Amino acid sequence: MFYKLMEYTIKNEKEMINFGKEFAQTLSGGDVVLLEGDLGAGKTTLTKGIAEYFGVKQEITSPTFTLMNVYPISNFKFQISNLVHVDTYRLENEDDLIEIGIEDYLGAPDTICLIEWPEKLKTLLRGKKIIKIKIEHNDDGRKIEIK
Repeated sequence: MFYKLMEYTIKNEKEMINFGKEFAQTLSGGDVVLLEGDLGAGKTTLTKGIAEYFGVKQEITSPTFTLMNVYPISNFKFQISNLVHVDTYRLENEDDLIEIGIEDYLGAPDTICLIEWPEKLKTLLRGKKIIKIKIEHNDDGRKIEIK
């Protein structure tokens, strides 16, 4: 359903979270979701909805300074153990992510990775199961493209 090029209009934060929960139902282990959009576009809010669907209890915040947050998923019905949220906005190079262990999660069959500012990653994404989401401001709120 979500793997074809699709566009959606999101009017507010609540709709973005609900969209994240709906989108999360299409995800499976090994998926790497690339979140593209300007500052304040709603990438972390979308992540909150995805995390809520998987039953993550921790507060979801942007990992701008830590680069990566790992949220354990304890509900066995999902066959997913970790939701990993990465923000490369302040990333110097891919080596910084390698140093903090991204390779343990990226593409792992029991993990879903969500990556903000993915254009800074090249070699780490090769051969991974990629879903691209682009979020843009528009007159109605946000436009989301999934490809």
